[in-house]
Amino acid sequence: MTAYTINRRLWSTGRYLALSLYVLFALFPLFWLFRVSISPTKLLYTEGTSLWPSMVTIENYLIVLQDTSFPTYFLNSVTVSLGTALCTTLIASAAGYAFSRFKFKGKAIIAFLLLLTQMFPLVMVIAPIYRLMQPLGLTDSLTGLIVVYTAFNTPFATFLMQSFFDAVPKDLEDAAMIDGCTRFQALIRIVLPLTLPGMMATLGFIFTAAWSELLFALMLINSESQVTFPVGLLNFISKFSVDWGQMMAAGFLALIPACIFFALIQKYLVTGMTAGAVKG
Repeated sequence: MTAYTINRRLWSTGRYLALSLYVLFALFPLFWLFRVSISPTKLLYTEGTSLWPSMVTIENYLIVLQDTSFPTYFLNSVTVSLGTALCTTLIASAAGYAFSRFKFKGKAIIAFLLLLTQMFPLVMVIAPIYRLMQPLGLTDSLTGLIVVYTAFNTPFATFLMQSFFDAVPKDLEDAAMIDGCTRFQALIRIVLPLTLPGMMATLGFIFTAAWSELLFALMLINSESQVTFPVGLLNFISKFSVDWGQMMAAGFLALIPACIFFALIQKYLVTGMTAGAVKG
């Protein structure tokens, strides 16, 4: 066996070992989330450092599903996240295409203003947003949350979609229009199919952002029937104690729709994350 072969095997082994350690490091919080969720309350503090509890129970899950409003919070979050992801992706796709393909007055200024909106801490705009939405009847409603999330996620999604459209050669559209297509037909038949992975990646990013958002949901929602699950998790925290078992059970259940969503779009996601990296 040559030294070159030995070095290649050592390099390959080290690479897979490093990757395995990274995966374990990334997944360990999820494992601990599940571990606490199936631990009886009386063992949480006596066996807090063991990797697996001596007793396993599903009582926390039964309490969360039967005795709390978590199913309502769950459905509210699904509605808000999907609505935000779809609305934002559609708006950002149109805006990204305009920025990528057209030259118009004020283009640089508009791009700067969109970028500027991402520089302010969200806590600074809570009061103005509330004052704007209250007369419109959009406070304490899932529709209002979708509007706010869409507004704040559209600038990032627009720049993301612009990079995907930039990666599609303009010559393809020109050839389609020479063959008789209108610009809209060329967009639908040529450009959008090529940018579908990018759209799915954008959809995934926005869904995740809306799914885990807490600040606006906490400040704009008052009624129990409209609460999303990040706010609902706070119900497991009382003044003098925290019900860790039930909170972890609710948190683990909340991972399910996100996992299903990403499983459905994962074949587009990896391609979409790299599609806009090279312009050509």
